[in-house]
Amino acid sequence: MRRRLVILLLLGALALAMPAAALAHDQPETKQSRWVMADWMMDTFFVFSGLALVAFIAAWKSGAFHELDSHASIPLLVAEEDYYTPDWALDEEEWQ
Repeated sequence: MRRRLVILLLLGALALAMPAAALAHDQPETKQSRWVMADWMMDTFFVFSGLALVAFIAAWKSGAFHELDSHASIPLLVAEEDYYTPDWALDEEEWQ
């Protein structure tokens, strides 16, 4: 039992120490490998912009952008009490 535990601990320590031998700065750098991050970023940009275009077209086709003027005027027609203006600001003396 103790022998298995020692072997397991040694294998665990070896598994933890092995990645240290493959550090990123030890990798060979070529002209092509310098562009890996830029390629990834461009691919991601095109994927997300394509998805955004598809979502925009779907919203346009469903009518989300039709008659925006009529939808914008609805909140303006609601008559409600003014909760934000303090009473002192409504005094007639200041406006004369």
